[in-house]
Amino acid sequence: MSLYLINLDDRTRELMLEELDYDEERNWLHISPYLSNQGAHDFPALLRRAIAEGDADSLGAALSEQRRIARTGHRRKASGGYTIVTIPQNAAEMIANDAFNHYYIRAVARRALEEGHEEVIVYRARPVQTPRPESEEMLETSVDAAALLEDLRQHTGDEPPAMGIPSGPNSGISVHLP
Repeated sequence: MSLYLINLDDRTRELMLEELDYDEERNWLHISPYLSNQGAHDFPALLRRAIAEGDADSLGAALSEQRRIARTGHRRKASGGYTIVTIPQNAAEMIANDAFNHYYIRAVARRALEEGHEEVIVYRARPVQTPRPESEEMLETSVDAAALLEDLRQHTGDEPPAMGIPSGPNSGISVHLP
């Protein structure tokens, strides 16, 4: 399901691409374990294309093609060791939404700062059937743009952002300019 990204325009896309460059220069681009070897290889270019001229849906569609999503993966067990798990059927959509929204939020935070705003506003960019209570509490609150940008730059992978934005896989939480 599509993300409704209020401030997705040419300037935001430019900043998203700059943030992608920032991660690639540092070798920080998160590659989902749900991606096959082919998917991991193709992901940076597909993400760049989606940011430049598409959206999360076009990225998800591209990830769904050419065996880019793995069929099984490994998950760490609480008791130690690993187990083999089946990759969710909506993995391409989840990866696409999370990655695209991650760079969108970073770009909106940067844009807010360059336009003289210290904060951005949290909103739901994608409806969910069962919203998390912690996500609901964040809606329509203001958060420090500089702190959010730094938090997301530091948490590019599986570790959740300290500020909780976005609040986890499939959260649908994003930000917009004030």
